[in-house]
Amino acid sequence: MSWTGLPEIRTQLMRCWTRGDVLRAFVTPGTFPLRVTLKGPTSGEIGDRFEAVRAWADSVAALKQVRVVWEEVRNRVQGRQRLPAEIWVDDVQAACAILGKAREAQRWQELHAITRERLPALLGWVEARPLKALENVDGWERLLGIVGWMIERPRPGVYQRQVDVPGVDTKFLDANRGVLAELLDVVLPADAVDAQATGAANFARRYGFREPPVTIRFRVLDPALRTFGPAPSPDVTLDADSFAALNLAVRRVFVTENVTNFLAFPHVPEAIVLFGAGYGWEALSRAQWLAEREILYWGDLDTHGFRILDQLRSRFAHVTSFLMDRATLLAHEVHWGVEATPVAHDLERLTEEERAVFNDLRSNRYRDQLRLEQERIGFEWVERVLRGFGAS
Repeated sequence: MSWTGLPEIRTQLMRCWTRGDVLRAFVTPGTFPLRVTLKGPTSGEIGDRFEAVRAWADSVAALKQVRVVWEEVRNRVQGRQRLPAEIWVDDVQAACAILGKAREAQRWQELHAITRERLPALLGWVEARPLKALENVDGWERLLGIVGWMIERPRPGVYQRQVDVPGVDTKFLDANRGVLAELLDVVLPADAVDAQATGAANFARRYGFREPPVTIRFRVLDPALRTFGPAPSPDVTLDADSFAALNLAVRRVFVTENVTNFLAFPHVPEAIVLFGAGYGWEALSRAQWLAEREILYWGDLDTHGFRILDQLRSRFAHVTSFLMDRATLLAHEVHWGVEATPVAHDLERLTEEERAVFNDLRSNRYRDQLRLEQERIGFEWVERVLRGFGAS
């Protein structure tokens, strides 16, 4: 039997709740009274299952919070019977009671009232996205405080730590970037929002907060180069602008993506080694003096390693790869691993030799989703290659 009862009524109302219609009904008329889709017994079922039909009619009659419209039905076997013809949920309070959502509804109404009092410009968002607002009810007053602070200080040019709102700290801001972005986009003028900066990671840039400086880490590989003090191979970290201003007296710049390889890199005359930044080469490109140095890149021997090389060449076209060749790959079969999500599209900036290895990898020539991580290459092999650059 699948005749309409309380479970089916709840299912229909839950769809209204999920769409936000139930909560909106507290401030916008139109949803209620709501006629519930009714499925009752057929004429044949009335004759064949009379006791079940009568029990169903009694159960509908006993339902609270709904209004039942009855009709008299004539059946050739059972004669005239009074059965439910329509079921109505007359108001939003009844809907919340049936769903067990009375407490949530009360909290949303309180949130709506606070918003009307403090920031009525956000009422449209609260009504358009009532469930999203309800998800944030516990921190709503703090969110309103942040939005109000930003209205007074568009593109403030300070660190997020300096947002001076009661109960708000950096952790709260970081945890609520998504909803804050939606709210700020509603109330801030267009010229206060960097529309090109999207996603939670770009929250600071989108709304004009200061960001921690991008840093570049490198080691001096030539003990004779004492620019940074008496240590024979100093490990130096500088902000990108300071690095750009260096113009170091070196011929070669090695780049590696693995911190252990970075730390273990042997001495090489007139050279430094950079700890790579994956796909983030924008900060490095500020150092125009690198255009006049030989740059050698060492990444993982997998499709993403070649993609990072390709991206680096978009900033410095003269980059040369090393330890990313077929001989290195085949010599270390015992250390082969699996690349979870290989790159499938073409890479335009690879050399002919690099493209051949890249194509071998993405076509699974040797094994499905093959990768050789750079830290798995034998260090004697690494040192032999680097001796060609004068390493000791």
